[in-house]
Amino acid sequence: MFADGGEPRRAYHHRVSGIPGLPQVHPRAGMPAAVRIVEVGPRDGLQNEPTTVPVEVKAEFIRRLRAAGLQTIETTSFVNPTWVPQLADAEELLDLLGPEWTGVDEPVLVPNERGLERALSRGVRAIAIFGSATETFAERNLGRSRAESVEMFRPVVSRARDAGMRVRAYLSMCFGDPWEGPVPAGQVAAAAAELMALGCDELSIGDTIGVATPGQVLAVLQALEGAGMPLGTIAVHFHDTYGQALSNTVTALGAGVTTVDASAGGLGGCPFARSATGNLATEDLVWMLHGLGIETGVDLDALVQTSVWLGERLGRPPVSRVARALSGIG
Repeated sequence: MFADGGEPRRAYHHRVSGIPGLPQVHPRAGMPAAVRIVEVGPRDGLQNEPTTVPVEVKAEFIRRLRAAGLQTIETTSFVNPTWVPQLADAEELLDLLGPEWTGVDEPVLVPNERGLERALSRGVRAIAIFGSATETFAERNLGRSRAESVEMFRPVVSRARDAGMRVRAYLSMCFGDPWEGPVPAGQVAAAAAELMALGCDELSIGDTIGVATPGQVLAVLQALEGAGMPLGTIAVHFHDTYGQALSNTVTALGAGVTTVDASAGGLGGCPFARSATGNLATEDLVWMLHGLGIETGVDLDALVQTSVWLGERLGRPPVSRVARALSGIG
């Protein structure tokens, strides 16, 4: 590897079209050697689709993501189908994938003990809970206050840990709320500490409406560290509403974060927050990380092919800039 400002380690070209297929590599000081990508497309991405995606397509999507090298894939959610009808087929999906897909790298979202019961019945070994840094979103998303939601999660996390499950916590509205406006970093840290105190292994902080900027990201991460949460237990989950997801990610990586959530093709949003547009696209993230010389274990060509394949079934191309460039989509 070359230091900052040196010559690129290598340059690649696309096998078919002749356009660049992988970035030139220029490592940057202060960046991690490797980043763990949590692929959230099958759950967070597809839950926002306006039409029902056949369960067979979902299963094939997940298989293709794994074949592309993505090792941590958020598979589905055991929510009430009335809330998120797109994920009403959770049991059927896991049955199609088979028991080898319910390991510690295939977390499913559970909102309550009923969701946990469903997960346990399918042999799931990793779950996620979903909290809020703001009162208004907690009320709108979970129908209860932040404090009440923490108490709802308490037996879920306890039982999951007793069953040997890995538990991930999501904290939404960490940088801005469409009803409450800016969210103070201290408020985020306090809400995060409440969730982690339940016994969660990892916390993903979410920019649910995509308003964060790098300085704010750094302030929130510093507040989390100040509250006793090492950045090795923190993941970042950025939306690209204002085109800031990659710059925010670089800031987080430079601060010490090594886990990043992303969604293949840029799928997703939040059905409970109208201003929440798509997630950071996994292809865009991988292109940037590989250009920095950061290992991901992901085959970018295979990932692009997967997003294009899914886009054909959804009736639209992926919004990922990298996927569109490498596939020749205008």
